[in-house]
Amino acid sequence: MAEPSASAVINEAAASPLTSEDATFEKLQSLLRAKDDTSRFVGLALLKSVLDNGAISQDAAKIQVIWESLSPKFLDRLLKAGQSQKINKAEARDMVDLAVAVLHTFTILLPESSQNVSRLLGRSGPLVNALVQSSPETTTLILQTLLTFVSHVEGALELLKVEDITPLTELADQYPLVLDILEFMWTNASAVPSEAMAVSSSIDKVMPTLIILFQDTDAVTFLRFVGSFMSKLMPEALPMNPKWLKQLVGMLRGLVQKRPTSVGRAAYTKLGAALLQAYPGVCSKMLFEDNGISNIDSKPFAYLFVNLILIDIRSSFPSLLAQLNSAEYPATAERLSAAFDVLSGFIGFLVKSLDDESSSFSMPPDLLLKLRKDIAETMSLAIEYFRDRWDSAIAGASGLHPSARSGTSATSEGTRLTLTWDSMKDKPNADPLILAGIRALAIWIREDENENLRNESAGLMDMFMELYKQSAKDGLDFRYPILTALEAVMETEEDGVLRFLEQDGWETLLQDLRLILASINGQDIYNDTPTLARGIEIIRILLTVVDHSSTAYPREDWMAIVTLTASLKAPPLSPKPHPLLVEFDIAMLQLATALLGKAPGGMRKRYLPSATASRGLEAQLELIVKGMEDVQLSQDFMTELEDVRNLGFSSLP
Repeated sequence: MAEPSASAVINEAAASPLTSEDATFEKLQSLLRAKDDTSRFVGLALLKSVLDNGAISQDAAKIQVIWESLSPKFLDRLLKAGQSQKINKAEARDMVDLAVAVLHTFTILLPESSQNVSRLLGRSGPLVNALVQSSPETTTLILQTLLTFVSHVEGALELLKVEDITPLTELADQYPLVLDILEFMWTNASAVPSEAMAVSSSIDKVMPTLIILFQDTDAVTFLRFVGSFMSKLMPEALPMNPKWLKQLVGMLRGLVQKRPTSVGRAAYTKLGAALLQAYPGVCSKMLFEDNGISNIDSKPFAYLFVNLILIDIRSSFPSLLAQLNSAEYPATAERLSAAFDVLSGFIGFLVKSLDDESSSFSMPPDLLLKLRKDIAETMSLAIEYFRDRWDSAIAGASGLHPSARSGTSATSEGTRLTLTWDSMKDKPNADPLILAGIRALAIWIREDENENLRNESAGLMDMFMELYKQSAKDGLDFRYPILTALEAVMETEEDGVLRFLEQDGWETLLQDLRLILASINGQDIYNDTPTLARGIEIIRILLTVVDHSSTAYPREDWMAIVTLTASLKAPPLSPKPHPLLVEFDIAMLQLATALLGKAPGGMRKRYLPSATASRGLEAQLELIVKGMEDVQLSQDFMTELEDVRNLGFSSLP
């Protein structure tokens, strides 16, 4: 470059008295559009002075014109001045400072529509490289500018393309903004499905560097960052079998054993939940198996970790209802939902380990018993909170039928349900805490035969049914956790089936089953395993109702199942259907035969045509089952088909 001293130009521009606004605007355009770098540099220095003094900066149209007058290549050359051997360090730093200051200002002044174009975002690479020798003030401006860039998907993709972001990542332990930039870059870029692999590769490349940077710190900031971005990414964007997982879990375990402040507890709780969600198999072992390292009380780490999680949940519930309308509630709900997710992961791991003789998990019986007692107490408090939360926002009183709480009343503060007394802005069906809590509760009462806890869970039947219906419309999906809870409640609880029927449970599940059947007949979910699994769970619940001792005869509306089963089409022999689809069809036959088996003679005769059609479905399924490659699965299915023949259709006229 042939420009004069950078500092001299900047000082001269700052000291020069400004003429009229129009004259200044014309002069800026002329200098910035000049062909020589000296004029451009003078124009850039004058521009900074103008922007700093507030002139023109309020005129969006003029800002846009000036921005389009700037040469992107010239800005890049200024940003790279620090790498030049022809310019002394002081002058190079002034050039970088000027370019960064101007770019940062434009990210503030430019309209939203002009911030996601390559003219601005294309400066990502040079800005990253400029971090190598930039001053602390300029480093902060660069990071703020990059953060603005990656807040757009286009900016995230642009930074993701930069081959070497080491100058950025190496500052992570000094500037928290770096972690924010990385999180926005990965989460926003992963919104583009085709970029999932690039995001995964970037994470795998950057994480080892970050772990080294934070390994000698308390790592709270870092662990909070990892837990945050992991929970937001789709599975496809996360690295498969990353080598750094063990070190990351080691940092988490170290933080837990320090028994940190509330910020630290939130960090390890959210990270634990994110790891169990992203890598359930490997991370459950890393988190809960004893690796020979005991905590300060010489107790297994799993005991300490889960116990701290339980204490956090129990201590939070007493004041939680009062926080519903506070600004702190969303963060609290997020932390507690993560705590319930960790608890769900531990329960699943515990059940699997106790059934697996080769598992290396071990915990003294007295500690296991204490954990069981603490988990049961925590679940009981959770049920109490859910009951109060639901009543305050929806029901008005425990167990009310939907028809008793459908009225509204106009008040000075707007329309309210007549039986509620403390409604919050966000509905319960959108609260992640309620979803995570019900999921953990469902797993626990299914695996632990605690009659008292199952009785208490049955008291949530109205809430379960309403959340189930709302899941098909908006909010979060509560259906599978609720089905798991119903399975436990209705198998052992005397009033479970009665409460289920009182809350229109049969109609609610049947409506969902109809939707699943319509999709199967339309061949839309032949390989949709979650939907098929949900359908099988629905049938299992309805079968429990039919087989229950309180059911003398099936109701007339229940017999719709027989007609629906007769309308089923057997899956084609080729290509081979998914085993879950075969299991679903067999389960439908089992439910239909159970209904026919308990139906009085006159009712059975009316459904004889449907039963005959179901016999045809049974024969077709038998051919499919005999041709299955999995011998054990084939034998299991054949046994179930034989039960269908023996218990139902064979006894029909």
